[in-house]
Amino acid sequence: MAAGVPAAPVRRRWWPALPQTGVADRLRRLGKLELVAIGAFLVLTVFLALVPLLVPSSETAEVGKALSAPSAAHWMGIDEQSRDVFSRVLLGMRTSWFSAFVVIASGILIGGTIGLIAGMTGGWVDHVLMRLTDVFLAMPGPLLVLAVVSALGPSLQHTLIAVAIVWWPFYARIVRGEVKAIASRSHVEAARMGGASRWRVAFKHVVPGTFGAVLVTASLDIGALLLTLAGLSFLGLGSPPPAAELGAMSSRGLSYLFTSWWVPVFPALGVFVLAFVGNLAGDAVRDIVEG
Repeated sequence: MAAGVPAAPVRRRWWPALPQTGVADRLRRLGKLELVAIGAFLVLTVFLALVPLLVPSSETAEVGKALSAPSAAHWMGIDEQSRDVFSRVLLGMRTSWFSAFVVIASGILIGGTIGLIAGMTGGWVDHVLMRLTDVFLAMPGPLLVLAVVSALGPSLQHTLIAVAIVWWPFYARIVRGEVKAIASRSHVEAARMGGASRWRVAFKHVVPGTFGAVLVTASLDIGALLLTLAGLSFLGLGSPPPAAELGAMSSRGLSYLFTSWWVPVFPALGVFVLAFVGNLAGDAVRDIVEG
């Protein structure tokens, strides 16, 4: 530094510097699209959680003349039973969104547990659990869902149970493969040689390593699950009327498609918005974890 030249002032930060590697570094490299996708996912989740406090009317309240067109008072019009379509669409979006979360959580819990036991135990236990998983994977998913719902009776709870039965084998396969790969690494072998028990090794060294693959799979499943649940509801396998479910609302409104188009179209747009945001967020999470 030349004599007489004052040193540049050090700019102090009022927040801690993030590490330069790992997920934090990947977050810095994300493009605007990924940030917007994750932001939209979080905003939509919070908004839908608050929907019961924000909608102008309940899902069964009669608010005006039946089949009235969209207006300033009723943004999405009024359906054939004099109910506000806007309120029912938002409530239906809330039900579909959090129903997808329930199915994913159950798939991770059931499939993840089976995959962890199979991967860590090996031998005949691994063989039996994976053959059981193969049996569920070999069954045609839609037919199995229809059979379960037909046996239990049509309702949202029974539909979620049926879809969860179909969904867990994918997570079992993914977790089992990750556990097998991680269990052969040097730090896991070192923990075993140090005297750690099998399940201490599993929960301390192996399970954390599976989070990335499970998170990516779960985030990418949201869009597919939303469409699956909407399709089952469209077929009449969801909650019975007058519950606000997007697929059922579109199905019951099809007869008004050419006379009162807003009755079936706006619920279908609700499904599109949910699936679109879910797929974008899933791609962004995959970029973070795998990028």
